[in-house]
Amino acid sequence: MTEAKKAQNGTDAANPLRGLKDAEKASSGKSGLPPVHLWNPPFCGDIDMRIAADGTWFYMNSPIGRKPLVKLFSRVLRHDDDGRYYLVTPVEKCGIDVDDAPFLAIAMRIENPGKAQVIHFATNVDDGVAVDADHPLRFEIEEGTDGLKPYVRVRARLEALVNRAIFYDLVAAGTVERHAGEDWYGVWSSGRFWPMARAAEIGLKTGT
Repeated sequence: MTEAKKAQNGTDAANPLRGLKDAEKASSGKSGLPPVHLWNPPFCGDIDMRIAADGTWFYMNSPIGRKPLVKLFSRVLRHDDDGRYYLVTPVEKCGIDVDDAPFLAIAMRIENPGKAQVIHFATNVDDGVAVDADHPLRFEIEEGTDGLKPYVRVRARLEALVNRAIFYDLVAAGTVERHAGEDWYGVWSSGRFWPMARAAEIGLKTGT
């Protein structure tokens, strides 16, 4: 980022978000998250920050090595109606780039295995989320490989990509069920079946 652009955006390398401490102080409630959905500060331009597909945060092309700082940034992240991602404090709103999902699910556990089970994920920024109606699980076809990419909603419009190792565990917990008039392979969580792929498309015999 050039000096002129930094001046235009009101940001600098030493202090990209002036209102970060104010945002941290505003954190409250059971979640401990600041109420970024209530803030409407002026847009201060884009900052040279990017979240890579593997969950690594970069600032000015250098990885941010301090996890507490990454966690703090993650808690003021917002995904707006325009499809873009912003870091939002009470006094500023700065655009950043996100290569895929902003978070990465790196651990999974299954509570009470079976149709009554609940699937829990932990993210790379220490968020915990249980798959349910408010935190749905979805699957997209990966461009170029035609493989499945699973995502879970963490909060608001912010999702975590389930990493490959955990995806294998998720697949292992799957079963075939009737869904929308067809046999699908998927997983149960919080009393709901989350379909991954049509059983016939992945070579599963259903016996129906």
